[in-house]
Amino acid sequence: MPNLPDVVLWSIPAFVLLTVVEMVSYRLHPDEDAAGYEAKDAATSLGMGLGSLVFDALWKIPVVAIYTAVYELTPLRVPVLWWTIPLMLLAQDFFYYWQHRGHHVIRILWACHVVHHSSRKFNFTTALRQPWTSLTSWPFYLPMIALGVHPAAVAFCYSVNLVYQFWIHTERVGRLPRPFEYVLNTPSHHRVHHASQGGYLDRNFGGILIVWDRMFGSWVGETERPVYGLTKNIDTYNPLRVATHEYAAIARDLRAARDWRERAGRVLRGPGWQPAPPQAGAPGTPQGGTAPEPAA
Repeated sequence: MPNLPDVVLWSIPAFVLLTVVEMVSYRLHPDEDAAGYEAKDAATSLGMGLGSLVFDALWKIPVVAIYTAVYELTPLRVPVLWWTIPLMLLAQDFFYYWQHRGHHVIRILWACHVVHHSSRKFNFTTALRQPWTSLTSWPFYLPMIALGVHPAAVAFCYSVNLVYQFWIHTERVGRLPRPFEYVLNTPSHHRVHHASQGGYLDRNFGGILIVWDRMFGSWVGETERPVYGLTKNIDTYNPLRVATHEYAAIARDLRAARDWRERAGRVLRGPGWQPAPPQAGAPGTPQGGTAPEPAA
């Protein structure tokens, strides 16, 4: 097994220091237009982050078993060397883009990722607001395992990506020089990603690099000030509800669905998908010819 450092563990002191600095900066130099900090919101984000550590430890058991089985079956091997690690990071970032995009456009995956977008604030504690059901992410990295990348190396690359994304959750950093903004995911790009305005929705999925968004048509630059949160906010600081509210909404929609086609759409289509109302005279349509309202 490759001997790779636990970058998340080593980064915790930096997370704490940067968060304190950002909090103090809002005290010393308030910005009325910025989302800033709110005690209950920050506490919820911290609680979600701590909870994710516990649940991720549980989800790792089946994921490691599957990754190990695939790694043993493939004849390919990628050595962990000084020059292969950057290539692994590049590959992981590419697959992260598709993982992230998939978790925005498929509702059952969005039910996991929506946790990270549920805060109406945008600060360093928002980066810690992580889901408790991250078991939905592992299939996106199976190609790396099948190509001979050791599971521990995939985990290392994922951790590096996660640590990088901490610093882009801030309104205290404006736009960077153009070369950085063109290649890297920056606070400006990520503010767009967390915004709830229509033109900003489902944009800027990159982890470390923003070039994937430019290549695959999902990039949008920051123009108007973002409004953070969801299109329908949940108005709760209860970590359990934050972690499960979209799964509960899916269950309600499945109970109200008229047929299996609608049930499949409620799970596998986008979060805002609605079925077409039945045609007049179709089975289930009231005698007056008016179709019932689609389930909310």
